[in-house]
Amino acid sequence: MHLIDAHQHYWRVDRGDYTWLHEAPASLQRDFLPADLQAQRAAAGVAGSVLVQAAATEAETRYLFELARADRGILGVVGWVDFEAPDVAARIRALIRDGDGLLLGLRPMAQDYPDPDWLTRPALDAAFDCMQEQSLAFEALVRPPQLPALQRRLRRERELRVVLDHAGKPDIVHDGFDDWAPRIHALAELPKLCCKFSGLLTELSPGMPLEALDPYVDHLFACFGPGRLIWGSDWPVLTLRDSYAHWLELARALAQRRAPHALERIFSRNALAFYRPQRAPDFPVTAGDIP
Repeated sequence: MHLIDAHQHYWRVDRGDYTWLHEAPASLQRDFLPADLQAQRAAAGVAGSVLVQAAATEAETRYLFELARADRGILGVVGWVDFEAPDVAARIRALIRDGDGLLLGLRPMAQDYPDPDWLTRPALDAAFDCMQEQSLAFEALVRPPQLPALQRRLRRERELRVVLDHAGKPDIVHDGFDDWAPRIHALAELPKLCCKFSGLLTELSPGMPLEALDPYVDHLFACFGPGRLIWGSDWPVLTLRDSYAHWLELARALAQRRAPHALERIFSRNALAFYRPQRAPDFPVTAGDIP
C-alpha cells in the first residue's frame, strides 16, 4: 500500500515565533527537524508528506519552503497568512511566488481565537476570495465550539477546498461525543469538505484505553466515508502519546475494520487528490475523485 503523510510539522525553537510552545509540554520545546523524522518516515514506507505551519508568521512559511527545497519527500507546504490584513491578497500572492509551486494551502490558527465566530468575520472575506481564485486549499484548525462558525463560512465559500484538521479535535477526555458528533454530521454534508484522520491520540489522557477512540472513528467513517478521510501523523505533536510507526499501525487497523477495500484512498490517494501537489511522490499516481 502506498503511503502519504498529509500532516506533519517541523520547527526550530530559536526562530522565536512559536508562541504556543511556551505553554506546551516540555518534550515539545525543542527542535524537530527533517533529520529527526526522515528515517522513521522511510522505515514506515511513507513516500511523501505535507508540511503544515506551526507558527503564525509568514516568515515561518518561507522557512518551511526552504526545508521542502532540501527534502524531496516534502510534497508541499500549508502555510500561514494574516487573514485580516488589509493587503491579504497581495500577501497570499507573494507566498505563492516565493513558494514556486510548494504552497498547497493556508491555515490560520483559528483554534487560538477566543471568539468562536471568528471565521465568520467579514474582514476574512478577501482572504477566502483570494484562496479560491488561486486554487489554494483551506486547512481548518478548530475545536468543537468553532464548528458552527466554520459551517456558516463554508456555506458561503462554495468553491473552496477544505480539510478539517484532526477531526475537529473532539473532547474525548471529557466524553464530548454528544457535543461534537452532530456538528461533524452537519459539516460533512458540505461535499468539498474532507477530514484529517489524525490527531486523535493526543486527545486521550494518559491511561485512557484506545477503545475510547472507537465511537469517534465510527462517526468519522459514517459521515465522511473513505473517500473524504485523509491520514496524517501530526508528528511531532504525536510524540506526546505515541510513536510514528505505532500510530500508523493503529490507524491502519482502525481503517481496516471499517473500510478494508479503501486503505489506499485514506492513506495516500485522497491526500494527493485534495492537495494537488506539483511534486509527485515516488509511486505511480492516478487521479482521485475528490471534487
